[in-house]
Amino acid sequence: MSYTGKVTSPESLGRILQQARLLNGWSQRELAARIGTTQRYIWEIEAGKPSIFVDRLFALMRETGTELTATIDVRNDDE
Repeated sequence: MSYTGKVTSPESLGRILQQARLLNGWSQRELAARIGTTQRYIWEIEAGKPSIFVDRLFALMRETGTELTATIDVRNDDE
């Protein structure tokens, strides 16, 4: 099973990533450990915290008419 959503802002990207994490059954701390970062960094991404890179990325996408979608593939441990 998979879920697809349109990414229109840092906040929508954060919500999609949060849903993916939750569907995998991970806490922010567990995900942070899996990718070698901090729980705070995961929280900031999921909250859509502004950064120069992300602000410019979404401005560039808006200006060029580019759309971004994200698909969450729900993993099945039985597979």
